[in-house]
Amino acid sequence: MTLSAAEAWDRLLDRAKTELPEHVIDTWLTPLAPESFDGEALILTAPDQWSVEWNESKHLALLEGYAPACIGHPVKVVFRVQAERLKRSQMDLFMPQKSATMAPQQRDNSVVLSTLNDRYLFDSYVIGRSNELAAAAASAVAAAPGKTYNPLFIYGATGLGKTHLMQAIAHDILARTPNCRVMYISTEQFTNDVVTSITKRTMHDFRRRYRETDLLLVDDVHFLGGKEATQEEFFHTFNAIYEAGRQIVLTSDRPPSEIPKLEARLVSRFEWGMVADIAPPDLEHRIAILRQKAQADHLEHTIPDDVLHFIADHVQANVRELEGSIIKLLAYASLKHRVVTVDLAREALRDKLKSNDAAPPRSSRHDRMRTVQQRVAGEWGVTVDGLQSKTRTKILTTPRQVAMYLAREILGLQLVEIGQAFGGRDHSTVIHSLERVAEMMKEDGEFRSRVEKVRETLRHEQ
Repeated sequence: MTLSAAEAWDRLLDRAKTELPEHVIDTWLTPLAPESFDGEALILTAPDQWSVEWNESKHLALLEGYAPACIGHPVKVVFRVQAERLKRSQMDLFMPQKSATMAPQQRDNSVVLSTLNDRYLFDSYVIGRSNELAAAAASAVAAAPGKTYNPLFIYGATGLGKTHLMQAIAHDILARTPNCRVMYISTEQFTNDVVTSITKRTMHDFRRRYRETDLLLVDDVHFLGGKEATQEEFFHTFNAIYEAGRQIVLTSDRPPSEIPKLEARLVSRFEWGMVADIAPPDLEHRIAILRQKAQADHLEHTIPDDVLHFIADHVQANVRELEGSIIKLLAYASLKHRVVTVDLAREALRDKLKSNDAAPPRSSRHDRMRTVQQRVAGEWGVTVDGLQSKTRTKILTTPRQVAMYLAREILGLQLVEIGQAFGGRDHSTVIHSLERVAEMMKEDGEFRSRVEKVRETLRHEQ
């Protein structure tokens, strides 16, 4: 009598549990699901390609070796990605869900609902001091689209949750109003649509498709800079949707006023509603994010709380890097057949710890930053207090930008650290300063000489 797929898998899994560590079973084998068994081949489905490849390299021979004793004859074990998860991103290994995306839908009026990721919900968004304003604004927009904060402009560095909030708005609105016409696109896609429509002479269809939407969500609008034809179409699209009382949500890596080569009329419109930033999470926020994700993936017993604290303390860049560290730690633990501990995390994440340890102590960085500010202030005839102030007069703006530029180049400080040293400015302001100084050095020989003079002085003092 041929066993069912579930029965065959239960026998192999029971045998594996007697020989493999519990954390290996929980992390790699328990998530597998039996799909079919014809007596010769057992098909097991995994959450993603990563799991398939890992199980093939680490557990395939082992499981097939159990078959003669457990099932009575040799069996070929085959791993496949679950059909509904074939399009999941690698980072989703850490956040399981019933389905990875909402399939695009074609509506009667030809407005296309672009692909949304259904893990990007308000319920799964961890709020802290760095993102509470943006989260509150997003919730208000979802509750009253077109009436509160229109447009909503969210900016911040990559990997901090801008897209998550944007798509959460769409999910919330669609849950209450399924027939809402939603358009979620990247700026690159919008640009490509403009070019294609011009080439094919179908601008009328393009305008109707975009301007009749109820909710327009556009990612990475900083890429509009310098694209004149695209900005022209975006301007009119924005006006049509806004004047019709419909909602617009935009994301960027910097505030509207600091997007290079963006027309003033678009800058002013982007600032009409609410401009909210998302900063890198602090330690408490990072711990909360890791705990939430551990609970979502049922890893509370696999990854102790002290390990989460350790990771949060050493991985500070963004949420994606936190997720990547967890994935790497789990893979390392499975490879070494060891329980997850702080010592194991220190081994698995040694590359990150090394770069962290290589940075000078906080007091040393502070002293060196002060030196940079003093040398620049002396060259431009201003005060260090002036560089650190909120004043934006030209006499202070240029040397402040130069000091930021040299702090980045010579000290290698993070954007957030530089911003904090100059009156608590955000990372996007620092980015703009770096780009501005680089441009001025190319265009103005005298300015370049002054910057190089200060640079050489600082290098000799190191």
